[in-house]
Amino acid sequence: MFGENHAHIFMNALDYRQAVKDHEKAPDEKLIREHLKAYQEKNVSFVRDGGDYLRVSQRAREIAPEYGIDYRTPVFAIHKKGHYGGIVGRAFETMKEYTALVREVKREGGDFIKIMTTGIMDFDTDGSITGTALSFEEVREMVHIAHEEGFSVMSHTNGAKAVKEAAMAGVDSIEHGNYADEEAVKIMAEQGTIWVPTITVVKNLIGKGRFSDQVLLQIWEKGKTNIRKGYEAGVELALGSDAGAYLVPHGQGILDEWACFKEILGDKEDLKERLLRGECLIQGKFRKV
Repeated sequence: MFGENHAHIFMNALDYRQAVKDHEKAPDEKLIREHLKAYQEKNVSFVRDGGDYLRVSQRAREIAPEYGIDYRTPVFAIHKKGHYGGIVGRAFETMKEYTALVREVKREGGDFIKIMTTGIMDFDTDGSITGTALSFEEVREMVHIAHEEGFSVMSHTNGAKAVKEAAMAGVDSIEHGNYADEEAVKIMAEQGTIWVPTITVVKNLIGKGRFSDQVLLQIWEKGKTNIRKGYEAGVELALGSDAGAYLVPHGQGILDEWACFKEILGDKEDLKERLLRGECLIQGKFRKV
């Protein structure tokens, strides 16, 4: 079975505000154990978390060995103040403050650094990303600082230009990568960037009535096309579902993501091997310093 290469164990796949309430005083161990049990029941033995500001993933990592799970976390994600990322992390204004946060992750025993370089998809408008992306110079410096401290970098990034720039800046993995174009895919392949598309986030919304199916189907079709391009270009791909996000349950999410990849790429003989290779690269890179 594949591992889950992108999860947020503090989220409950239904209600973000309730998830925060559940853990805001202290990580709710009962809920953490329920999620870990869900992974165990699906034979998932590796989970890479995207972090949270409530220290839930940190507690999950401590408990996870009881469930036979190798659990990795950045402790919290890092975003620039005034930009997207507050739901999962801590903010900085200057590179001095960013460096201090990276060193805090090291003191806390984090396994890697998670950065946020863009907003998220606007599910009401095809092709739109919320907020303003960080500049190439900012991302390059953030990656440099993290690498200097011995960390690999997981980057939440959407939009063709931002994906190109994150890959060129040297991030080790790009998460989501929505609306990546052919040039962005080519650069990821050339740079050896691992891409974790989390496409099931879109697929699981279709037909549920929360957003326009017309818009969702357009996003889904573009996502499928880009994953095909990534596969054909030789991009290192790995499965991650963004488990915990709306309608992406822990444990089941990675099975849904695998189903999406099989639907998109059909019966490619080397598909499973390619995805396992990407996961192996993640397991090798994204580990405690």
